[in-house]
Amino acid sequence: MAMSAVYKITFTALARVALLSLLFGATIGMIWGSTSGGIAGAFIVFLCFWYYAWKLAQLSEWLNDPKAANLPDGFGVWGETLGNLYRLIRLERTAQHALATTLDRFQEAASALPDGAVMLDNQYNIVWCNPNAEAHWSISLGRDRMQTITYLIRYPEFIDYLNTRKFGQPLTLKISQPKTSSSATDVTLSVQLVSFGDEQMLLLSRDISEREQLETMRRDFVANVSHELRTPLTVLLGFLETISAAGNSNPVVIEKSLAHMGSQTLRMERLVNDLLALSRLEDNRNRLTAAPINMPELIAGIALDAQHLSQGHHKIVLESDTGWLVGNRDEISSALSNLVTNAVRYTPAGGQISLRWSTQNGASMFSVSDNGEGIPAEHLPRLTERFYRVDRGRSRASGGTGLGLAIVKHVLLRHGAQLEITSSQHVETHGTEFRIVFPVERTCPSQPSLQIHAASAAG
Repeated sequence: MAMSAVYKITFTALARVALLSLLFGATIGMIWGSTSGGIAGAFIVFLCFWYYAWKLAQLSEWLNDPKAANLPDGFGVWGETLGNLYRLIRLERTAQHALATTLDRFQEAASALPDGAVMLDNQYNIVWCNPNAEAHWSISLGRDRMQTITYLIRYPEFIDYLNTRKFGQPLTLKISQPKTSSSATDVTLSVQLVSFGDEQMLLLSRDISEREQLETMRRDFVANVSHELRTPLTVLLGFLETISAAGNSNPVVIEKSLAHMGSQTLRMERLVNDLLALSRLEDNRNRLTAAPINMPELIAGIALDAQHLSQGHHKIVLESDTGWLVGNRDEISSALSNLVTNAVRYTPAGGQISLRWSTQNGASMFSVSDNGEGIPAEHLPRLTERFYRVDRGRSRASGGTGLGLAIVKHVLLRHGAQLEITSSQHVETHGTEFRIVFPVERTCPSQPSLQIHAASAAG
């Protein structure tokens, strides 16, 4: 069996100590003139040197694998020295543990950030990144650690931004996500570099796609409102000029001009009223006041209004179960009327429009279906946007403001209901159906009592 390091060192040291002890003993014996005194002195020196050699050997072996549990002990100077060394080791281990804990907490906190964070060295190599950064840039810490980020993200504007090191100045970057991603195809990121440490950088990224969409919607809203108001105002101005030029000499022209001006004024009034209604619905301070609604009675009135609007050009069919609904009567009536009015406006003459109110298993549903031309599938997700029109010219000619379905959407949100739209343009089964599904808690199978009425109104 191979000799351990301790024994090798100790054996070598003892050989040297033995030689020194013999020389020391011979010297003592010559000085004292006593052989026994020389031997005793040599033995004492041998023991002292042997102890120090043994401790040195243990310390040398321990340094190869410095563990606090394996630190040798001793007494005298060795005990004090080894005790101080043990305290230093404990302090170092405590500092390492605190540092590791701090690092773990930092990584946990950075991983919980809503923004993406990538730690880069001075060569743009990825040192660390959080999960949001992996999602933003389609990278992986396990796969791409210490990879140069410009090899993975090759957008020219991003590379220029890194090279110029515009710390504190954000960059807006559109990222194309892989087709397999569950998120949107294109994502807009706000990217910013932060300098820290010894020429290190933190690359922060924030998904601002929703903010960009809202900003686009705001710009479109302002542009659409301006356009919708500018058109009738231009018509009014033109007719005013016509009346001014005609004077009292041509009463027929004046009468026609006033009729057109009246229709344009009504158009602007409808637009302003819809805008005010939409504003009230979106106002969080406008709390919902709910009361029981006799839905068959309400829908019968809406069907009668649809017949007047149709003027006999459509077949209006009404199917209604019994049942009450707890909600705001004015808002519910507005939402249902918008759907029915749209069906009358956009269904060709001779078509059929079906209105149905049904209650089943505690849930209730209102639907409006027609056998018109149908709506292309790509338009269905955007129908409830403000001023969104499938056919702009046809919508304006029918008298619509482009805000009806937006009002429907916000009314349903306030009542916890859902709007479902299906449409087909097949030759045999063309037409569109709008369904409103109300939550169970708003459904009453029969006329509620006064106690239910009061509780619902308070809620």
